[in-house]
Amino acid sequence: MANKRGDIDAGQLAERMEKLPGVARLREASVGMPAYLVGGAVRDLLLGRDRADLDVVVEGDVAPLAAALGGELREHERFSTASVSEDDSTIDLASARAETYAEPGALPDVTPANLTEDLSRRDFTINAMAVPLAGEPELIDPHGGLADLEAGVLRVLHAGSFRDDPTRALRAARYAARLDLALDPDTEARLREAELSTVSDDRVQAELARLLGEPEPEKALALLRDWGVVPDLDPDGPERVAAAAAVASRPPWSGWVDPAAAMMLSISEPAAPVRDLAAAKPEKPSEAVQLASELDPAQLVLARTLGGEWLDRYADEWRHVKLEIDGEDLLEAAVPEGPAIGRGLKAALGAKLDGEISGREAELALAVKAAQGA
Repeated sequence: MANKRGDIDAGQLAERMEKLPGVARLREASVGMPAYLVGGAVRDLLLGRDRADLDVVVEGDVAPLAAALGGELREHERFSTASVSEDDSTIDLASARAETYAEPGALPDVTPANLTEDLSRRDFTINAMAVPLAGEPELIDPHGGLADLEAGVLRVLHAGSFRDDPTRALRAARYAARLDLALDPDTEARLREAELSTVSDDRVQAELARLLGEPEPEKALALLRDWGVVPDLDPDGPERVAAAAAVASRPPWSGWVDPAAAMMLSISEPAAPVRDLAAAKPEKPSEAVQLASELDPAQLVLARTLGGEWLDRYADEWRHVKLEIDGEDLLEAAVPEGPAIGRGLKAALGAKLDGEISGREAELALAVKAAQGA
């Protein structure tokens, strides 16, 4: 195995490795097994970054190591992988494998392989490094990943990488933004030719969701915009995503709206109903509630970022207003079952929102009157 050693010495590597949560347990469980810490776990180890999850490759079957680790086990037979969770950490286990692609964008066909072949199938040099779990830690770096990290370069491993899996273009934006890396010229040229249309929408959406989970997703989206690899990415999308994330993370929206859903919606050009809501200027709370209730929370966040400041009051106050009466009360008041019930309750709620009535008796009287068409 052709190993390259970087500037970090064995002592530093061992010291950093021992600080990783769960690594002591992992090393104990893997005694006698050809198991290696790989990929992003090694990259972050070299960068001195904290990491809760560990990625491990085993030359052979992962089952013995999974059994030795215990914890909650989830197995994925297609790719000979397993995940072991305990407390707040996850250890992802995979059998070393080689991959071939029947056609661009297809899921790979997998065959057992050794570590060298496994590292060669990966996306970028910075993710193609390993450290053995047995013995003294030694950096296995056949593709110059450490040198690229030190130079601030993101380099693809092989010429057909983006053809085989175009979602690697999305991952490139994520790594480049998070780690402040620049694409090497050959990687950039090949990336700009990536055809996401050959990949299922589910896979693209899943990768975009990971990107949106970054601390500053707008940076990665701006790169994708500049590279031109996401056709649905609106030119203003990165800035809009940042604004939506800010709105969704603060009161009164936090805890109610899923920030990821709001950000995902913000990538593309806003739909007409969202734009209309942002431009609306309701004169009364009841009108505001009527308008806002027609859209879901993520759409409301997007409308708020586009200028609908009144939506803060809807989120904080008006959406919580409830009647003290319900349909059963109207039935007991001799209102016939049917549309009249809904008409009466809607009228009472509107009047309560606008401060025109207060208390159960007033709600019931107005609801009955409205239900009867008076």
